[in-house]
Amino acid sequence: MIIEKEMTNTSHIRPMDKNTTSKTLILLVDDEENILVTTKMRLKLFGYENVITASDPIDALKIFKGQEGKIDLLLSDQKMSEMDGIELMEECLKIDPDLQTIIFTAHGTIKKAVEAVRAGAFSYVEKPINHEDLALKIEKAIEKRELLKKVADLERIVEDQFQFADMIGTSPQIRAVFKQIVQVAPIESTITIYGESGTGKELVANAIHFHSPRSKEPFVAVNCAAIPETLLEDEFFGHVRGAYTSAVSNKAGFFRKAHKGTLFLDEVGEMSEAMQAKLLRVIETGEIKPLGNDHVHKVDVRLIVATQRDLGKMVKEGRFREDLYYRIHVVPINIPPLRERKEDILLLMQHFFKKYETTMGKDIKKIKGDVIDGFRTYSWPGNVRELKNVIEYLVAVSTGSTITSAMFANTSLASSCLPQKKIPLRQAKDQFIKKYLQDLFRITKGNVSKAAESAGYYRADFYKLFQKYGLDPKDYRGAKKVIETENISAK
Repeated sequence: MIIEKEMTNTSHIRPMDKNTTSKTLILLVDDEENILVTTKMRLKLFGYENVITASDPIDALKIFKGQEGKIDLLLSDQKMSEMDGIELMEECLKIDPDLQTIIFTAHGTIKKAVEAVRAGAFSYVEKPINHEDLALKIEKAIEKRELLKKVADLERIVEDQFQFADMIGTSPQIRAVFKQIVQVAPIESTITIYGESGTGKELVANAIHFHSPRSKEPFVAVNCAAIPETLLEDEFFGHVRGAYTSAVSNKAGFFRKAHKGTLFLDEVGEMSEAMQAKLLRVIETGEIKPLGNDHVHKVDVRLIVATQRDLGKMVKEGRFREDLYYRIHVVPINIPPLRERKEDILLLMQHFFKKYETTMGKDIKKIKGDVIDGFRTYSWPGNVRELKNVIEYLVAVSTGSTITSAMFANTSLASSCLPQKKIPLRQAKDQFIKKYLQDLFRITKGNVSKAAESAGYYRADFYKLFQKYGLDPKDYRGAKKVIETENISAK
């Protein structure tokens, strides 16, 4: 939640319902007596009458066990002698998995704070404690505890229907994703969604937003890779009239459009270093400044990002800011490619055939067995999006009530699923070796030594091999690596 700077002003705090605050039971743990006294007093001013304090984490755990299921919120210092705050939280979560926890951390220990959130904490507050900040986070934590009751119902729906929108399946991999959606939707933590193109990263982000407390507010989706570098700042932060020649009116920008809601940044790994720095500043301050205007706007946005890239690897290579990585990589969700959950293909086929049959007014009564076999054996490099597009095409071109494999001719399944003309083994072997060498030269950009090493050949023998197949390494020097994929329309 990007609202940190705004928390210093108490006028932004919306008082909770008195019935809620009076019923809330809080366990406050800190080995500094003055912090216990001061924080309890401040909480009372905010309406939280039921606060149990403990200066020893071992005593706190005994208290929690004695109040099993009754304590709604644990407020604990991170650094304590007998047991640290994260360890105390983990012991309490074994007793009550729905417990909400806010950890007090020393100034500048962001990594420890991230560890706390990953271990199950709702949030963290840096010391010295900003009590207005704490009050807002307590309010959100209590809202989450209430939402968990609804989440239990939602989990039952998932068990019955096995789907969120077009995300469908019963495989362990996709069910794990569904479970994560249910778990992270009520919280405010930043989510990073990893997955290949076409796996449904935006669908996951949308599902998280839809089942979150922000569901009635805007969901703004942005493909970072589709925006020219020169326009990124304008698109994200907006501008005022007259900021530049063609700025004839004010423009809000993505952050202000998503205010109070969710901002989804797809392909965040494509951002330049300069834009990464600007994004980090917004996350840290909760402020944006439109082009041509010195006025600062506060923004309250839940951030979800997605990428096909390995951000951790990019950090090590110096291509992605480490500080930004720690800010956004709080809760990762990995979406499996379709080739790793092939047991879901039949369900997906049924869903999309029915969908397009209805929208196109067709009457598909039968899908041939070889069509199903083709779908199951194909590798689906474009994942669910590619499968969806193929089915849309098959329904569109169908003239009868039966879908046959002969209709694959103009689809990505043609080469792998249609019967191929048989050729002699030696000819097939030569074709394979030539293509192998071509791919190897593309990857190594014509570097003979690297290509020979990859192929397990001595350099001299390798020369004879590529000369036999009429290949010249010079043709590949400076060439970009070619990746053969189906041209699939964007989300």
